[in-house]
Amino acid sequence: MDRDFNGDAPRRDINRASAHHSAHPSKQNDDLELARPGSIAETLSPVREFIFVGLLCSAQFVTQIGLVGTLNILHIIGSDLGITDPGVLAWLIAGYSLTVGTFILLSGRCGDMFGYKNMLVIGFSWFAVWNVVAGCSIYLEGSGGQVLFIFARVLGGIGPAILLPNALGLLGASYDEGHRKDMVFSLFGACAPGGAVVGGTLASLWSLLWWPWAFWAFGITLAILAMLSIFILPSVPLEAEVRNLSHRERVRELDLLGASIGITAMILFNFAWNQAPGFGWNKTYIYVLLIVGILLFFVFFWVELKVAKKPLIPFDALSTDVSFVLACIACGWAAFGIWVYYFIQFLQQLRHDSPLLTMAHLCPVAISGFIAAITGGHVMSRIGPGWVMLISMLAFLTGCILVATMPIQQIYWAQAFVTTLIIPWGMDMSFPAATLIMSNAVSIKHQGMAASLVNTVVNYSISIGVGIAGTVETHINNGADTVENKLAGYRGAMYVSVGLSGLGVATSILFLLKMRSSERRATVKA
Repeated sequence: MDRDFNGDAPRRDINRASAHHSAHPSKQNDDLELARPGSIAETLSPVREFIFVGLLCSAQFVTQIGLVGTLNILHIIGSDLGITDPGVLAWLIAGYSLTVGTFILLSGRCGDMFGYKNMLVIGFSWFAVWNVVAGCSIYLEGSGGQVLFIFARVLGGIGPAILLPNALGLLGASYDEGHRKDMVFSLFGACAPGGAVVGGTLASLWSLLWWPWAFWAFGITLAILAMLSIFILPSVPLEAEVRNLSHRERVRELDLLGASIGITAMILFNFAWNQAPGFGWNKTYIYVLLIVGILLFFVFFWVELKVAKKPLIPFDALSTDVSFVLACIACGWAAFGIWVYYFIQFLQQLRHDSPLLTMAHLCPVAISGFIAAITGGHVMSRIGPGWVMLISMLAFLTGCILVATMPIQQIYWAQAFVTTLIIPWGMDMSFPAATLIMSNAVSIKHQGMAASLVNTVVNYSISIGVGIAGTVETHINNGADTVENKLAGYRGAMYVSVGLSGLGVATSILFLLKMRSSERRATVKA
């Protein structure tokens, strides 16, 4: 694999694509334009680049709408569908994040094989259909509505799983390494808190009328984005070795055996953790699923290393530095998943905020997140990803501590407001740093895989974090029959996030020490 950390591999790959493409004059004119030497972004006019980046950033935006939009009106939905068990309610959130994190790797590989633009159109369309289905669950009586809504939420998560890696893959293939690329990736990350606030606000407004309209309106918007993608997004020429393959041969290149085993392992492991809070660890099937899931992880790694000719994850691209960064991401974003779930529960269940007031209290995350993203984009090349990662982990830790120790009877401007200012610095500095490291570590043909791996860790960690915290909550809250017991359960769950983010801080410090040691050895050799 041709790759380095200085951006040379992507440029070489684009030049190869250009040379190959010149022998096929029948290709569309925009493909000819995009295949010219140099970065794809350089061929776009400022207006088209603005629209191009905005449409790709909407992938991150709608993903967070899908998460927080449901979370903010969770109890309204649960009341209408007859879902009262906190464990089952948490599954409506964790199930969505589960499929987002589980299917990302395969989706990114599909983008490498079939084109990022094609996959983005499919992702928007798929997400639109299942949001409409989720709204229609209100028409089924009894448990039927519950089952359909959960089914739609879980399957709907495949939409963002398709969107995220392919949007980032297209961005990674379009920009050479440098300040411009840093800023674009930072803008992508900045859309996360903005999407969360907009999604939660719109859902709360629609719930004043009728909550299914939150999903129907969202579905219509996603369908419009799918249409815009067809006409606006440029088509990036596939690698010559991929372009010469038939569709059947491309399917063989997807490593479906490894993907099937890996997806099954992640689903079983995650399902066990997120079922346990609602149905209890005393159920035999919980342990069986957990053990089988762990065993399948070992099988997956064996298949990828020893069996697969084209592994889903090219492990030679995963340096020690990348592994450290992914470990930090896992800890930080698991803590964030717990933070966002229990912070909203705290406001609504203990302080009795309405969904709309909850979003008013959360809205500072959008402003702070945008500032954090822009700051991260400017300082990334100056201080290095190691320091950026440490800053982000400290932000996660501080934000979680503030919620874990927050009293019920306290003015909003004390801890609640402060945590909404701090937590976005964890989100919007860690994600761009990790994505840039992965994007610059691999060649252009593996941009989808690089984006997939970061997004897999982010979203899967959110789901696992909520499941682990839910288990702690149910073992501490004594049935949550009083305010004191409910508060104790919430605090126990939040202390899990404190521990995870603290582990992220320790890991990022080790990463920095390793980098310092490598620099000293390089200086001695010089």
